[in-house]
Amino acid sequence: MGVLTMRASDFGKAITWDRHSLMIDGHRVCPVMGEIHYSRLPQDEWHREVRKMREGGVTIIATYIFWNHIEEQEGIFRWDGQRNLRHFLEICKQEQMPVVLRLGPFCHGEVRNGGIPDWAFTKGCKLREQNPVFLGLAEKLYRQIFTQVQGLQWKDGGPVIAAQFDNEYRGRGEYLMALKQIAQKIGFDLPFYTRTGWPELRTPVPYGEMLPLYGDYADGFWDKEVTEGCGNYYKAFNFKAFRSSTAIGTDLLGKQEAKINKGDNAYPYFTCELGGGMATAYHRRPYVYAEDAYSMALVKLGSGSNLLGYYMYHGGTNPEGVLNTLNEVQTSPGTANNDLPVCTYDFQAPLGEFGQTYPQYYMLRPLHLFMQDFGETLAPMEASFPAPQDLKRGQDDALRWAVRCQGDSGFVFVNNYERFYTLSAKKNVLLSLSGVVLPRLTIPSGTMAIFPVNIAGIRYATAQLVAHRDGKLYMMQIPGVTTTIKMQDGKTLKNVKAKGIEKPVYKNVYLMTREQAERLFLSEELRVKIEKLVEFTKVKDAGPLRTIKKGKAKVAEAPSEQDWNNAAVYRITSAISHQPSALLSISYRGDCARLYANGRLIADNFYYGRPFLYGLWRLPKDCKELELRVLPLQPDAPIYLPREADRTAGEAITNIEIINMQ
Repeated sequence: MGVLTMRASDFGKAITWDRHSLMIDGHRVCPVMGEIHYSRLPQDEWHREVRKMREGGVTIIATYIFWNHIEEQEGIFRWDGQRNLRHFLEICKQEQMPVVLRLGPFCHGEVRNGGIPDWAFTKGCKLREQNPVFLGLAEKLYRQIFTQVQGLQWKDGGPVIAAQFDNEYRGRGEYLMALKQIAQKIGFDLPFYTRTGWPELRTPVPYGEMLPLYGDYADGFWDKEVTEGCGNYYKAFNFKAFRSSTAIGTDLLGKQEAKINKGDNAYPYFTCELGGGMATAYHRRPYVYAEDAYSMALVKLGSGSNLLGYYMYHGGTNPEGVLNTLNEVQTSPGTANNDLPVCTYDFQAPLGEFGQTYPQYYMLRPLHLFMQDFGETLAPMEASFPAPQDLKRGQDDALRWAVRCQGDSGFVFVNNYERFYTLSAKKNVLLSLSGVVLPRLTIPSGTMAIFPVNIAGIRYATAQLVAHRDGKLYMMQIPGVTTTIKMQDGKTLKNVKAKGIEKPVYKNVYLMTREQAERLFLSEELRVKIEKLVEFTKVKDAGPLRTIKKGKAKVAEAPSEQDWNNAAVYRITSAISHQPSALLSISYRGDCARLYANGRLIADNFYYGRPFLYGLWRLPKDCKELELRVLPLQPDAPIYLPREADRTAGEAITNIEIINMQ
């Protein structure tokens, strides 16, 4: 392991930035940042999951510190168990993974009140504003966080490389600066600081104080519409100079204009919330594809981004609250626009709630390898846009492509993919960069690719560079695209076929299939095997259907605790025990489901077409029987279900399996 990570010797080295990129010890880097919420994973899983993130190509970890996870009850701070931030940071140091701390006080993250404890709403002050009462509360929070961070900052040879203040803030920049000044007074002393670059601030933050970071998503649970393809998410698949998104958090932020905040072009183009997947709310349950995440990442890179930050990269499970459940709900004092599951925050991320891999985990790896090995070359390259930037939803009369170059060297980025639309194959395509014209190509539907020009001894190629290690150049064949490689020594290879990593196609050049590239340098693949079917017995039919009401946010309310008393009940007894690496996979149809062990809720699921999963290693040691409750899907329920879901009214269990993840 470790081929995709920063070197241990990089820790503590000088970090600077300019309008292009971060620099470590004077060398440009293009990091991959992955979000994982330490308090949403059991402590004994942290080490394994951080390693999986590193193997996936993540080179920086981002994590929220949810205020109500650590001070749900006023004055009682908890840093025990899965809330032990210091231990998590120590693991990240061992694994040579720098960390960006997203400090709050407001985070969102689909947590109750966005992470602000309920008791803070009783203090008679405006929250998230520059008033003495709230800033006093923020200072107490930051002082507590610093007890966990002290000695583990970058200057100390530790992993903490940066901090973000608040989140998705739209007020006055002076508030963000007040938070920074509090943090620095306490002892935070980091190479750089960040904020979300959306929405536009009412007054700016002084230049250089905080790097604005952006985001984009393929779909959003927060939309109030319950139709497929609503919102402006299609714009995430277009190359464009505009850095941010007009679709993020429209439930809280309202309509957002497609314009860059004044002065933001003087900063490097970084992202912190590029959708690695998407959560499911009760009223809206998107099903996200691996191609969505890959296409958005490639488009952002081609549009000029030099740091890809995924939200989420690893899903999780909400910890248990003392006073309330800690999920976002419409009935809470703040951030009350959606009902989220009580437990699950799987997010369909590259690594799911239990560390299971979704297809984008592998699909994204070649892109991450490319950023690791060619980042210093890519970073100073300017983006230009020969194709239209203002394409409409599903518009198919032009190929989407962009160029990044410096002098006569560069990369041509191609994206012939858009979520929910089958874009046509583009024939007789001529792509060029700085006077170098690639051979005429057919670009099949769904193709996403990066073609090099005058890079690493290659004049041009219609295959994608992946890595450059030990004098060997690794390339990935693009399915359906004829591979031509013209070397700078004059040799031209036409209609080249992939031979893998065992045999070069020319001197030190190796051409791989996509599947081979996705697993290049992967030291240990997570192989999934169905162990056995599990027996289950229905012990109670569903009772009367509930009336689905709309809550104060005018979207459908999730079932109440009382509603669950009318659920269909199944008993699972066959071979259920505490088992390492074993997932319980429940294939069902219905509205939503819950799993109980010894009468305690341990997992839940809003049905959207994927199986309901649970990691059996988390079971209580004395558990011999599980209870599964399923509420029926109602005809014409005011919820969005994706095309992958079975919309048949009622409920049923198809099968229950145990899957081994080793």
